Amino acid sequence: MGNGEGPTLITSVQRAFRLMEAVGAHEGGAPAKQLARETGLPLATTYHLLRTLAHDGYIRKLDDGGFVLGEKLTTLHAGGQGQALLTRVRPALAALRDDLSAAAYLTFYEDGEIRVVEIIDGPRAPRVDLWVGFEDAGHATALGKCVLRELDDEARDDYLSRHPLADLTPRTITGRAELLRQLDSTPLPQAVTDMEEYALGTFCVAVPVYSGETLGSLGVSLRADRVSRIEEVRNRLIPAAGRVTRGLSLTI
Repeated sequence: MGNGEGPTLITSVQRAFRLMEAVGAHEGGAPAKQLARETGLPLATTYHLLRTLAHDGYIRKLDDGGFVLGEKLTTLHAGGQGQALLTRVRPALAALRDDLSAAAYLTFYEDGEIRVVEIIDGPRAPRVDLWVGFEDAGHATALGKCVLRELDDEARDDYLSRHPLADLTPRTITGRAELLRQLDSTPLPQAVTDMEEYALGTFCVAVPVYSGETLGSLGVSLRADRVSRIEEVRNRLIPAAGRVTRGLSLTI
């Protein structure tokens, strides 16, 4: 049974958020004394909180002494938008996992790197062991090769110039010319595969997706003894990628 008491609240945190709300209400900035009046905080407390928030980048002090919101809040806002987008598409990834009994993966190409942003797996659909950092293995994964295939020549050359084609398994393509030939002549229309090139005993299939102008890939990994299902996997991935792209493209 509860004791009837409410949750424990940290007063200093509440004051800091109240102060940031007041700062955000003034597009051109506001001085400390005005912010203290508007928030009902003692002036000394206001100065202390403003110094702390400015030090950590949540607010910024202008040359005229006023305070405006800092760049870190912009970063947090962007991160929140990204989380909201992923929340929208997780059901599509989960449905793909359940439909194929395979772990589902989503990547984005951002700042010149191919990054895994979501993995949906389960007891009957275990994820592949990411034993090598994914950013360094784009040449050996269906997800990475799918992105590389969609990039223009300049962006592709830039990526390959910064990422050596490491030999991860006996089946990994380590020659640039051979990799480019494979990207230009993939055996599955609209899809890219890796056949035990990243991890022995596992094959993967991936198709492109987009979040606005941001390129990404949607893929699944399966045991190599299920390779006979590769056409079925591709046929399930393509409509799923369409649903994911639509979900990622909706305005928040």
